[in-house]
Amino acid sequence: MNNIRMLGISIVLGLAIGVLSIAAIADQTEEFSFALWGDMPYAKNGDDIKLAALTTDINDSRVKFSIFDGDIKDGSSLCDDGQYTGAIERFNAFKAPVIYVPGDNEWTDCHRTNNGGYNNLERLAHLRAVMFNGAESFGRRTLELEHQGPLGGAYAENVRWIYGDVVFVGLNVPGSNNNKVNGDAECTKKSARSLQDCADDNAEFLARDAANIAFLKESFQNAKDAQNIGLVVTIQADPGFDLPETEDVNERTQPGFDGYNDFLTALITETRNFKGQVVLVHGDTHFFKLDKPLLDQAKLIKNFTRLETFGSPNAHWVKVTVNHRNPNVFSFEPMIIGSGE
Repeated sequence: MNNIRMLGISIVLGLAIGVLSIAAIADQTEEFSFALWGDMPYAKNGDDIKLAALTTDINDSRVKFSIFDGDIKDGSSLCDDGQYTGAIERFNAFKAPVIYVPGDNEWTDCHRTNNGGYNNLERLAHLRAVMFNGAESFGRRTLELEHQGPLGGAYAENVRWIYGDVVFVGLNVPGSNNNKVNGDAECTKKSARSLQDCADDNAEFLARDAANIAFLKESFQNAKDAQNIGLVVTIQADPGFDLPETEDVNERTQPGFDGYNDFLTALITETRNFKGQVVLVHGDTHFFKLDKPLLDQAKLIKNFTRLETFGSPNAHWVKVTVNHRNPNVFSFEPMIIGSGE
């Protein structure tokens, strides 16, 4: 009897394990969608009503989660504490999880006199303490995220999670040249910064750039080890595939000026060594773009796609669907709010 009982238990356990394995495979191969949006609301553009419509549209879409790629306010409004708590309230109005990636308007540009003349690094520390003090995402439902740094501390905003068979990474790579300051004139233009503040900003840039690259490489290695089919990297900055990052200087043509070169070099190298599809998501310049940008036209990176989200005054979003049967893994659909009007 004992042997028969043990055999029965073994069969039950085997069936249970089989069910779990099938469930795991089904989870990985099931089609799912997520939302991308950012660069809103801008008070100067009267975005509040438009954002309410976008929230309703995403809530009705049944996406699994959404990613906000930075800029919780416009670049000429105050960086006061209410901006951060207000953003949290907006994110928590979404039914599905919301993953937030910081933008330049909420810390890098806070030194501007029309932003209140704050210290950039103090605002970054405040942002981390207020918006990244928990392990989970925002939203009524949440996702547990892996953070690079201690909660509420340095690099807590760099996050990673896996959904289905795709690795997702959010990195603090903001506009305004990634917080890299080039020269005294740039330092003090329309700014409350001192030269020492700018030296501190440049030290911060170097340390965070290294941390970003390390987390990026680790994420690619994780994806390769698990044989994942895709990897999505979300940042805020437009790294300058098409146009100069700032209005006065094309940093990419001047050695040592560009704040994105090392990050892009790492991203391109890792993508070329990865068998799956890679998507770089960013906002910053507010033009919807879907392309395969090239730093060198002679060398197409076939498994690399860039997606830039809409931004104020155009409060729309992008639906991304993941499907194993799609050789490109990802398909993209711009979702235009009020398109039937």
